[in-house]
Amino acid sequence: MTKVIPHSLFTDFDIDLFKAGKHFRLYEKLGAHLIEVDGVKGVYFAVWAPTAHSVSVVGDFNYWTQGEHVLNVRWDSSGIWEGFIPDVSKGALYKYKIQSSINGVITEKADPFARYCEKPPHTASVVWDLDYKWKDDNWIQNRQDYNALDKPYSVYEVHLGSWRRGEHNRFLTYLELADDLVKYVKETGFTHVEFMPVMEYPYDPSWGYQLTGYFAPTSRFGKPQDFMVLVDRLHQEGIGVILDWVPSHFPDDAHGLGYFDGSHLYEHPDRRKGYHPDWKSLVFNYGRNEVRAFLISNAVFWLQNYHIDGLRVDAVASMLYLDYSRKDGEWEANIYGGRENLDSISFLKEFNEVIYSNFDGVQTIAEESTSFPMVSRPTSVGGLGFGMKWMMGWMHDTLKYFQKETVYRKYHQNELTFSMTYAFTENFMLPFSHDEVVYGKNSLTYKMPGDEWQCFANLRLLYGYMFTHPGTKLLFMGAEFGQTSEWNFEQSLDWHLLQYDFHSGIKCLITDLNQLYKSQPALYEKQFVGDGFEWINYSDHQNAILSYIRKGNNPDENVIVVCNFTQVVRENYRIGIPKKGNLKEIFNTDAKIYGGSGIESAKPLKIESILYDGRDFSAELILPPLSVTVYTLN
Repeated sequence: MTKVIPHSLFTDFDIDLFKAGKHFRLYEKLGAHLIEVDGVKGVYFAVWAPTAHSVSVVGDFNYWTQGEHVLNVRWDSSGIWEGFIPDVSKGALYKYKIQSSINGVITEKADPFARYCEKPPHTASVVWDLDYKWKDDNWIQNRQDYNALDKPYSVYEVHLGSWRRGEHNRFLTYLELADDLVKYVKETGFTHVEFMPVMEYPYDPSWGYQLTGYFAPTSRFGKPQDFMVLVDRLHQEGIGVILDWVPSHFPDDAHGLGYFDGSHLYEHPDRRKGYHPDWKSLVFNYGRNEVRAFLISNAVFWLQNYHIDGLRVDAVASMLYLDYSRKDGEWEANIYGGRENLDSISFLKEFNEVIYSNFDGVQTIAEESTSFPMVSRPTSVGGLGFGMKWMMGWMHDTLKYFQKETVYRKYHQNELTFSMTYAFTENFMLPFSHDEVVYGKNSLTYKMPGDEWQCFANLRLLYGYMFTHPGTKLLFMGAEFGQTSEWNFEQSLDWHLLQYDFHSGIKCLITDLNQLYKSQPALYEKQFVGDGFEWINYSDHQNAILSYIRKGNNPDENVIVVCNFTQVVRENYRIGIPKKGNLKEIFNTDAKIYGGSGIESAKPLKIESILYDGRDFSAELILPPLSVTVYTLN
């Protein structure tokens, strides 16, 4: 076979950008590229391995023989090895055989920039292209409206391997999901789906959070173009796509990024910064320019080539703090004596600046569990620059409250009202994610107390409270129909439960809550600002009742929300009303269609000139048991 022909896709400017950590489309240069040189078709290979003595491409086209196709190192000290191999075609399997100049160690690595990977447990990279004709022009052109922070944002979190399984418990393919999942998300009314990591990963029990193929959708479910079809179909139905993105750590699998060229190339060389004790994985060296360019290029890649609408960044807290999950003596303070990781903070700011300056209408979302300030504030005012942040405190406090027997809730109402003291310090997303239904935590359904009726009434109450609380929403798959078992990544959700009324009622409730959220501007136009919310009464602890107003841009479109957190029916319950007008019940989680008792207030509702709750007007309502009721006033 013909040897390697010298060739390069890099310009001097590319190299300067790469060294400076400012090249954010490295995937156009590094990796394997199907090209033609002097009329001959083949593949240009380029890999970063600065401490290598030699780099060979080994593959099925040369019987995996080291030294058969040796790449040429560039003269500019960039550490890039490159060359063109004629007659290698799409679908060829390959790896890099790298001999270190430091200690002679030989590593055999998958391509960090591979577009496609062998199906696990096999680990070779696959020569591939990304040719595809997109049909989502309307979505992309209008995404800035669909995906804005003052629009409804209701996210369905999905693990593609266990949403639904085929015969003999096989995975559904991307193409099957493009039919079944898209139809289901459209039917239930979610505005977005969030996929748990789809980038190639070797180990199923990691759920995708231990990545090895950063630029390749996992081949478990099909080819890269098949995943494009799934995204395209979602867009055609008006549904946005968010990807879980994991720049916080990576596994030390032999074919992965760890010890790539015989040196600590991608991971930080100091184990106190380069190893994560929780996940027993390696941590990127955020202070190394080329590593920053790799990661930001990866984020750009998914937005550019797969038309992704948002990135949910995993485990941000672990990146922000040098002492995260470390004991005294296991970490070193920064140059100012603090615990903040200054390199990763700088990286996250740059990541957000690049994303928001290059893509209209996208969002970045931080999974950040601490009180680190200004996570979702612009970098121009000192923030990290994310669009949204998961409201982990609200999630923990709310679930803690709901797990209490109703007779005790009057003593714990502050666990619910506390969230409003900080609700507008960030752009918060309210998450009930996969993390809350694994490892013995039980399903959301079985976290609820009481007999079967009360259990499902509490679940309906939980969702009604969530959808009327300020902030965007996220539900993990199965929650929308009251899955009763914990999530098991090795099998399908329990779809058979939908034959039972309580479960079909929950699904109907979520569908209608999504419609309520989308149809009532007061629930989304000011979901991140304080003047979009006003308490009516937060101090009725004795009855365990909360009442509040959600406000939009038009005062005539405001809605009133009343939550009854006990199973006691409250008749003639008076609340203050801000003005005279027509009060109309538009939503009731206790409706019979959802599995409730069907109790509702008399119609029409009468507003009286009786001072109450500090307001000149008031009305008497009937509050159903364990319910949220929503009213318009105009």
